[in-house]
Amino acid sequence: MKPQYQKPTAAFVGASWAALFAGGITYMAGLWSAEMALNEKGYYFTILFYGLFSAVSLQKSVRDKLEGIPVTGIYSALCWFSLILSLLLLAVGLWNAKLGSTEKGFYAMAYVLSLFAAVAVQKNVRDSAAFDGAAVRGHRDTEPGGA
Repeated sequence: MKPQYQKPTAAFVGASWAALFAGGITYMAGLWSAEMALNEKGYYFTILFYGLFSAVSLQKSVRDKLEGIPVTGIYSALCWFSLILSLLLLAVGLWNAKLGSTEKGFYAMAYVLSLFAAVAVQKNVRDSAAFDGAAVRGHRDTEPGGA
């Protein structure tokens, strides 16, 4: 049975990108204006991008498995480990930071929003590409003399 692809709506695509920019820019603006040492800012910056990469990698590996694309167990486990580790590193950093509870909550919420939005954006990109590819293949099949 062939998978059926649906192209995501423009509203969902726009909302996903808006959430990613809102979370990422808010997190980065908080870092920019924070009164903390440069190495601390670097720590939080690195955790953001590590978390984004691990969340997208995990989403892709889960989706690949569902679609029957081979994914090794070690890669899948590494994706889960990386996402959990990025969340744990953020939690430990915020727990030990000399920040007010409001600031800690600000960073945590901007971080989680960014991770969620990155997964949604990746899903939209993949669904759009799959839909466009299926549409192109379907169009070729209906053209006279097409293969």
